[in-house]
Amino acid sequence: MHPWGKWGRRFVTYGTAAARAALADSGLDWTDVGSVVGADTVRCGYPGYVAGATFAQALGWQGARVTSVYAACASGAQAVAVARAQILAGLTDVVLVVGADSAPKGFFAPAGGDRPDDPDWLRFRVLGATNPAYFALAARRRMALYGDTPEDFARVKVKNAAAGALNPLARYRTRVTAEEVAASAVVADPLRLLDICATSDGGAALVLSGMDFARAHGHPDPVRIRAVSTVSPTYPRTVLDLPDIATDSAVAVAPAPYSFRASLARAAYEEAGIGPEDLSLAEVYDLSTALELEWYEDIGLCPPGEGAKLLGEGATALGGRVPVNTSGGLASFGEAVPAQAIAQICELTWQLRGTAGDRQVPGARVGITANQGLFGHGSAVVAVR
Repeated sequence: MHPWGKWGRRFVTYGTAAARAALADSGLDWTDVGSVVGADTVRCGYPGYVAGATFAQALGWQGARVTSVYAACASGAQAVAVARAQILAGLTDVVLVVGADSAPKGFFAPAGGDRPDDPDWLRFRVLGATNPAYFALAARRRMALYGDTPEDFARVKVKNAAAGALNPLARYRTRVTAEEVAASAVVADPLRLLDICATSDGGAALVLSGMDFARAHGHPDPVRIRAVSTVSPTYPRTVLDLPDIATDSAVAVAPAPYSFRASLARAAYEEAGIGPEDLSLAEVYDLSTALELEWYEDIGLCPPGEGAKLLGEGATALGGRVPVNTSGGLASFGEAVPAQAIAQICELTWQLRGTAGDRQVPGARVGITANQGLFGHGSAVVAVR
């Protein structure tokens, strides 16, 4: 990875640095790579650059096939899915997966032009709903349904900041207290500034290969990708989920038994042949503190409505039963959209290798990542050792 921050450079700089670090870690040369899959850099929710070819050119054209993937916040995981498919199909032995971004300052805003058929454009122009606005709506829903409190949300930030303080790649490396969260400015009630992730610059990369190739090149016990889930939502969706600004009718078709986010994890568990009881750790998409509590339930760590209780028991902190966001999460990194699903897998890899330093989960063997992006994109990846 390239450290997260606000460095003021082109996204190519961060992705190339991460790619070179991943190649050095693998013991391979750039010329050994048969394919490059780039997670597209985005500008305000829309594709910005053709990442696969951009990184291949920056590293030096050498004939590798290139692919570019856009799936909003799940772009990195979809890039991994493409890379894995190429390896399993016998098209190549080694794939470099790269994602990076130079994010704009402040909230993500809509791209220019009039697009009245675009729900993302409509939620900005008609509702005035920036990302923190719909984070706050989800937080209010948890408060109404389950009795969660702003104090519960603040404890998520405290936990993640403590982990991020131990991560040299994180942008924010300062521990915070619940009192400091409560004293930070209100952005979208009930969420305060320290409840919400920033927008950041950063990059992440992975070198993937088949098992036989890895073993033949000095990696007898590598971390393995056991599952990649990129399933889509199902109709009807009866809970408002911006940027969509209406729900679907359930008159003719009953709602699915699981939410979209829960279905992402369930598909990954099914493919991997494991369950949430097998997890050593998880990396989830904490766009807001309240959303992390929702992910506990979506990935099956506890029943619906019991996320705050699980947090209060210390189960998801470093040293707990199933630590969540040992990297520090987006609370400590911020959003570098095409890199973040890849960065989650980097953290699982270091944890499963036992090289995560002061934030190491003892005996880690199985981890899951989870995120959700715009337009029905999302992902869950299971890694094992």
